[in-house]
Order: sequence, then structure tokens, then C-alpha cells
Amino acid sequence: MSPEVREVIDYRTGHVVRLTCADGKIRAIEPLATVVTGQPVLLPPLVDIQVNGYAGVDFQRDNCTAAELERAVDGLAAAACGRFLLTLVTNRWERMLARVRHYQALRAASPRLQRRIAGWHLEGPFMSPQPGFHGAHPPEFMEAPSAARMQQLKAITGDDPVLLTMAPEWPETPAAIRVARALGFHVWLGHTDATAEQIATAVAAGAEGFTHLGNGCPAELHRHDNIIFRVLDEPRLRASLITDRIHVSPVLFRLMHQVMEPARICYTTDAMSAAGAGPGTYDLADMKVEVGADGIVRQPGKSNYAGSSLAPLEGIRRAAAMLRKPPVAVWDYFSTQPALFVGLAPALSLGAPADYCLLQASAAGTRIEIHFTGEPVREVTWPV
Repeated sequence: MSPEVREVIDYRTGHVVRLTCADGKIRAIEPLATVVTGQPVLLPPLVDIQVNGYAGVDFQRDNCTAAELERAVDGLAAAACGRFLLTLVTNRWERMLARVRHYQALRAASPRLQRRIAGWHLEGPFMSPQPGFHGAHPPEFMEAPSAARMQQLKAITGDDPVLLTMAPEWPETPAAIRVARALGFHVWLGHTDATAEQIATAVAAGAEGFTHLGNGCPAELHRHDNIIFRVLDEPRLRASLITDRIHVSPVLFRLMHQVMEPARICYTTDAMSAAGAGPGTYDLADMKVEVGADGIVRQPGKSNYAGSSLAPLEGIRRAAAMLRKPPVAVWDYFSTQPALFVGLAPALSLGAPADYCLLQASAAGTRIEIHFTGEPVREVTWPV
């Protein structure tokens, strides 16, 4: 097969380059001396560090099949997401470990799953059981983290990237964080009402970030002192933000970007099975959730949110609109930075898979071509 060669604008430099791909790999990215206008912008695929399910497939099951999991990763690829952390929410610890083993076995048998499932995110059970802060997670399964739990997880995950969300309120948390970090895990805080002192202690022990800031807390918070303020006031913490305009309002979204340095932020969908599937009733772990025409995911009869139905590429569009910036200006938050935060290899490098997006903006709107292993997957157009 002859190499594919395209002239594009490298979003990292703004310069025109010649992109050469062959056999599903990037073979060359060569700067061009000539200045030509009108080329599309070359962008890396998106990376999502928190996906609970997608395209009608709930990852919080014991019997998910390879075909179902491949349908979910194909749906994510159609939304420009090339790699993600398969996320398991709070349940009995033994059951969570069994699910990790099950998904590892499915991934080992499928090259497609190996390319897309970059690692694992365990959102629980080491979080707060307090009302409002446990969110849709069952509080009866919450428990204190321990060195023994960290060792059990390491024995299963090996060298796979692992992200753990913990609450600092447990007295055992700082010691568990130190063990987790020594084992190579990434530890973020979340679903917590920790004091500033508890947060500082967790950060000193090795906590690096905060999971979906603005979510996992009551709808009403103290106006002078609350968990969002405490996290924003801790300059050593990174944070993921859900960009659906629902979990974080546009005003708060803009304020978070003003307060935090850009290098501290990444985006996530926190997607569950309804993402990429439309309104309806869906499974999420051991409960049913409803997705309305507004895209909000709720437990029947309750007002709190239970994950999101956001598709990754749509998350870029909404984030750009909230910040009043072009999509290219927010792209790193949903690609390069989450990959960096959990230790994934960078995209758009020589020898890497030919996974990329091409963005062409015009007076008529924005067109995005999605390519994986050099093959076109989908074209999306956003009208002006």
C-alpha cells in the first residue's frame, strides 16, 4: 500500500507540515518552507480518563461481552476518542477486581480493544459515604483504602495505567496514597468534603488531581467554604471537568479556567451507557437511570446527576462555546493533557499509530475528519 501524504497545519506550531502515514503508522511530519493557506489543522485524537460505559454498553456489569465492548470503543472512536480509561464505579471490592480481570481478558483477545483501552480508573470504593458527596455511588460499599487493597489491585493490573479516586477524610488515606504511588498508580481526590488540611495532607502524600471538580457534591454548598473553593485554592492539584454544561455551569466553567493554570486542567465526559445512544432508560451498575431529551442522566425520582450522556467530541464543542474560543484552543484539554496526567504516550509522534483529526474552519462552519490507523472513520460538521 502506498503511503498517504497530506499537507496540514500542525496545531502545535501553526506551521504547514507534510504528514506521511503508511501501514497504520505516522512515518513523517516534515515542516514545509512554502506558505500555503487553506490546509486543515492536524490534531491528536481525544483521550478520556473517565468512561463508565458508552453506546448503550454499561461497563458496570459482570458479563459484558467482547462484541459489546468493541461496540462501545467504536462509538468512542466515532466521537474522536482514541484512548480511554475504562472506569468502574463503587461496588464490593472483590466484585470490582473481578470486573477488572474480566475486561483485561477481553482486551487481551482483541487488538482493537488493546489500542483503545489504555488502562483503568477505579472511582471508588474509597470515597465519602456522606449524603450529597457519594452521588449515585452506593454508600454501603464505601470503605477506607489500605495497603492491602493497593497490593491486590497491583497484582491484577500489572503495568497498566491505573487512576484511583479517593476521599481524604478516611484516616488511612495518606498512607494508602503513599503505597499506591509507590506501586505506580495515579491518585486523585473526589466525592469528598475534605477540609483544606486533609486535602493538603493527601497532596503531600502524593495525590495529584481531583476527579470531575464541580460534581460529586451537593447541589447547594456553603457560600464561604466548600469543596470546590478548597480545591481551587490548592495549586498543586490538577482537575478534570465535565464539559456538558450540566455538571458545571458555563459561568463556573469560565471561572475555573481563570483561577487554575491551564496546565492543571483536563476534560472528561464521565460518560455512562447512554452516551452516544440518545434519550431513554439505561443500566448503570445495579440501578436504572433515565436520560431525558436535555441529555441529563438521573436516577428515577431523584434530582442528582448519575454520570453523563456526553460524547467526547461534543464535549470539545461545548467547552469551546463556554469559553468563547475556537475548538483548537481547547483541544489540548481533552487530548494531550489527560494523556500526560495518567502517563500515556503522546500522539502525533513518529512511529505512533496514525490516529489524528483534521479540522477545517470556514464561514459555513467547522468540519472535522476523524482518522484511526490512517483510515477515515467519520466526518462531523458543526454549523456556525
